[in-house]
Amino acid sequence: QVQLVESGGGLVQAGGSLRLSCAASGRTVSSYRMGWFRQVPGKEREFVSAISRGGGNRSYADSVKGRFTISRDNAKNTVYLQMNSLKLEDTAVYYCAANEVSSLNVNDYAYWGQGTQVTVSS
Repeated sequence: QVQLVESGGGLVQAGGSLRLSCAASGRTVSSYRMGWFRQVPGKEREFVSAISRGGGNRSYADSVKGRFTISRDNAKNTVYLQMNSLKLEDTAVYYCAANEVSSLNVNDYAYWGQGTQVTVSS
C-alpha cells in the first residue's frame, strides 16, 4: 500500500511551465510503476504519462509528447512531471497514481493521490 500526495499545481499562462511533484509514503515508490493522469469536469480521467519502476521506460500521451517529462527519485519517494509549453487544453486536475503492473490505462492503477489543479490561461 502506498499513499500519494500531489503538489506544484497552479495558474500559469500559455507557454509557461510547471513542475508537479508526487510524494509517496508507506510502501516505497520503487515498488510501483507510476503514472500521471488528468481530468476535467464532465470528462473521464485520461492518461498523461507513466514511468517504470527503475525509471528506464517512460510513456507519454500524444497530446503532451515533447512538452512534458516524467521522472522519479526513488530515494526521495517522489515522482515528478515537468510541464513545458503549456496550452489551454492542459487545464485539468492532475493526479498521481501507482500500479504494480505495467499499464497506461487509468483503470489499472490501484492507488491515487487527491490531485492538484493546473490552470492555463491565455
